[in-house]
Amino acid sequence: MTAAAYMVWVERRVAAWMQDRIGPNVVGPFGLLQPVADVLKLAFKEEVVPDRVDRLLHFLAPGILFAAPIIALAVIPFGPGLYISNPDFGLLWLLAATSIAGYGVILGGLSSGSKYSVLGGLRSTSQIISYEIPMMIAALGPAIMAGSLSLVDIVEAQRGMWFAIPQFIGFLVFLITTYAETNRLPFDLPEAESELVGGYHTEFSSLRFAWFFAGEYANMVIASSAVSVLFMGGWYGPLPGINLFPGVHWMLLKVAFFLFLFVWVRWTLPRLRYDQLLHFSWKVLLPLALLNLFIATAFRVIW
Repeated sequence: MTAAAYMVWVERRVAAWMQDRIGPNVVGPFGLLQPVADVLKLAFKEEVVPDRVDRLLHFLAPGILFAAPIIALAVIPFGPGLYISNPDFGLLWLLAATSIAGYGVILGGLSSGSKYSVLGGLRSTSQIISYEIPMMIAALGPAIMAGSLSLVDIVEAQRGMWFAIPQFIGFLVFLITTYAETNRLPFDLPEAESELVGGYHTEFSSLRFAWFFAGEYANMVIASSAVSVLFMGGWYGPLPGINLFPGVHWMLLKVAFFLFLFVWVRWTLPRLRYDQLLHFSWKVLLPLALLNLFIATAFRVIW
């Protein structure tokens, strides 16, 4: 929750830096208390719930979106022994938990009774279906090369070489699909402000809107952790046998880099048109993910 809150501060500061502005710097030293001020402001705002909403789903949707990354966190190893659980099916758990977050977006849109929100929910449905398939196929590459679905085993298999090198195509496919799964630019069609007001969260206010907001940033943290574990060697440094820092520091540095990349991409690339979004998944990413699966299998057999 702390990481999700302070990613809001990081995004605003990096955005200001890229646009030659100052950004939040008044509340607390360097503006570090700005997330606290934002949460207090949202907590004291009046919550407006339209009459047309499905109240049960409207209540559950923000919680589902935020609960998913917390569930996924259980299997992510940040260092040797620094994980909550290491099941044999850790990769499946991670992919399943991140998929659940999409249901929060879909239910938030479809339960609101607003045309803007319904369109955002429908967009999210097709986007999640389209991008989860190449994501999961790309994630199979590291599992095949490590010979295990355990995330700890996958990291240990990268002791001598990060999988991003032999699995570069899979690394790119997985990284791109994480942007679509977290609804970040250039794939933020479910909440496109210029077309759908706020998309799936148009009818949410006060703390329920804050849960959606925090859930998006929490999912970014999990996505960055997943890329670091599957393709970037987890807690291992780039040079085998030479560790300048303890393993957990390498892992946190990689997660921080990919979180910065999320912000960088947002302020660099324009939003895709919706037909381009779907064509890019089915006609580009899916064939590349299948090609990467073939390469991983061949590499494993030869290795």
